[in-house]
Amino acid sequence: MKGLSLTYRFGTRQYDLGARTHVMGVLNVTPDSFSDGGKYLDPEAAVQHALAMIDEGADIIDVGGESTRPRSAAYGEGAEPVSVEEELQRVIPVIERVAKLTDIPLSIDTYKAEVAREALRAGAVIVNDISGMRFDPSMPEIVAEAHASVIIMHIKGTPKTMQLNPTYDDLLGEITTSLSEGIALARSAGIEQIIIDPGIGFGKTTEHNLQLLACLEHFCALGYPVCVGASRKSFIGALLNLPVTDRLEGSLAAGVAAVLHGAHILRVHDVQATTRAVMIADAIKRSTINEARVKRS
Repeated sequence: MKGLSLTYRFGTRQYDLGARTHVMGVLNVTPDSFSDGGKYLDPEAAVQHALAMIDEGADIIDVGGESTRPRSAAYGEGAEPVSVEEELQRVIPVIERVAKLTDIPLSIDTYKAEVAREALRAGAVIVNDISGMRFDPSMPEIVAEAHASVIIMHIKGTPKTMQLNPTYDDLLGEITTSLSEGIALARSAGIEQIIIDPGIGFGKTTEHNLQLLACLEHFCALGYPVCVGASRKSFIGALLNLPVTDRLEGSLAAGVAAVLHGAHILRVHDVQATTRAVMIADAIKRSTINEARVKRS
């Protein structure tokens, strides 16, 4: 599927995802997310944080109402799933309000089709599904009916089980196969705008995550924009021996590496710092590409 256009329309906004790296700001409307659980559970606090991230340069706001904090040594028993009703109560008021205040595209971070349906009605234009539309068979139809975009992510297992000794015989090959199957599922449903995400931290060890960041070009070859979410993840904490509140520098380093290896979108918590780092990384990347062109000519 090489050669597909990377110019995507999200609502009233049109982004050339191949021209520069775009930044997606994380808005967790949850009491128990690993990075900022409880800070934005109040709808007004969530709306104000969304607007602040937009002022800092966010191109997309990703709203999530259920934590996917895994069961692991770092996070204990992990987060418990929430009902559709609870998830809707958390995200819909925020999406409705933010959609009225800005035309910046809103994404709903959910694997539940009913939550996606209501979020798209409320003003979201992207569905960010950690399961690659595998957990809920109704998801492809819901996204297609709304003429929305989808982020297809790779996960090994479920949020509860994914970090319990994840193993691969062929890391890149298995993830590529899974993403390709998700792309086929989306296209067969009539979804036109597809983004892929190798799923940093979702059923991967620290070494797996490092390999994915170093080999992102492998996934770019599928012909779709690649989204990377490494911000504040536990592998950064493991490498630096730092708590989640102290992982800014590590997150920026991982983000810059992702950009230099082909990422089109970074999903992050620290928007302003990431936007500034990305501007430098993009400039370096453009310079490298231009130098290669000069040598070829």
